[in-house]
Amino acid sequence: MTGRLTPGTRKWSIFLLVAGLLEAIALVLLMPWSSAHLTSHPRPAQNYTEALHLTEILKAEEPQGMNPLCRTQLMTHGNKAYRAIILVHGYTSDPQEFHELGQRFYDLGYNVLIAPLPHHGLKDRMTEAHARLTAEELAAYADRTADIGHGLGKKVIMMGISAGGVTAAWAAQNRSDIDLAVIISPAVGFKIVPTPLTAVAMNIYTILPDALEWWDPVLKEKALPAHDYPRYSRHALTQLLRLGFIIQADAYLNPPASKKIVVVFNAYDMMINNDMTMKMVNIWQKHHPSLITYEFKADKKLPHDIIDPAQPDQRIDIVYPRLMELVESSTGKELP
Repeated sequence: MTGRLTPGTRKWSIFLLVAGLLEAIALVLLMPWSSAHLTSHPRPAQNYTEALHLTEILKAEEPQGMNPLCRTQLMTHGNKAYRAIILVHGYTSDPQEFHELGQRFYDLGYNVLIAPLPHHGLKDRMTEAHARLTAEELAAYADRTADIGHGLGKKVIMMGISAGGVTAAWAAQNRSDIDLAVIISPAVGFKIVPTPLTAVAMNIYTILPDALEWWDPVLKEKALPAHDYPRYSRHALTQLLRLGFIIQADAYLNPPASKKIVVVFNAYDMMINNDMTMKMVNIWQKHHPSLITYEFKADKKLPHDIIDPAQPDQRIDIVYPRLMELVESSTGKELP
């Protein structure tokens, strides 16, 4: 034995080494990065007066240059109501998205809170501020608004769409004092990315330089609604996916904390990957069999944003009554 590798053995060794490295890289990419647990820090308002005080703090922290339509909206009956609902808008949208639906809940006796997500609601639609959005900020936002909700209502409901849906889902997983979480088309995956590659896409775009792209490459800054941002940040989208993976990782270990959960699907949604949402639902249902799902059928041809009346092709005549019915039936009536 000379100890030397023959040419054939050397080639085979190199092949095995390269194959091993590729397999290791593939495994690293397929596992979502930075999906460690985000701890909730509940400090619920003890009464209605404290809830008003905390809301004023939220308003005072809003940055200069806010669009008046996009500031924190509080619709209150002047005292603690039986039900308070927190409405959480989508990424690059703002509280005006939920104003009409919030008014309808208010008319039914709810106290209503609609606060802008971090870095949202500025007059300058071309701002790049929203590119700084993080999963940590969304979790902190969920905690703060849920805290306020406790002083506004005996029962606390959080409803969110898209990025707001992921935020409401995090609250559902972590806050036992949420009576109902209504999660609409949560941005835990995007239709353009195959389900098995969602973590890969998130990981890759996390390390690549950020880029802001037009939601509508034709209309660009003229795209409606006029109070929304017309561009999105790739890095911000990865943070939405990251929060989704954090929720899934937590759900494997612990049941969702909220008392009731309703997940709303839009079968015609051209943006959200409903299969990723169903993965989260399937994990939850193992621990929370009372979880309810509802689907707006594809033949309705609803847009991704089924909430904002200013969206083209909107059908709030179909959407609002169903959402309100889901909330009403899940929270019951106040006893005399």
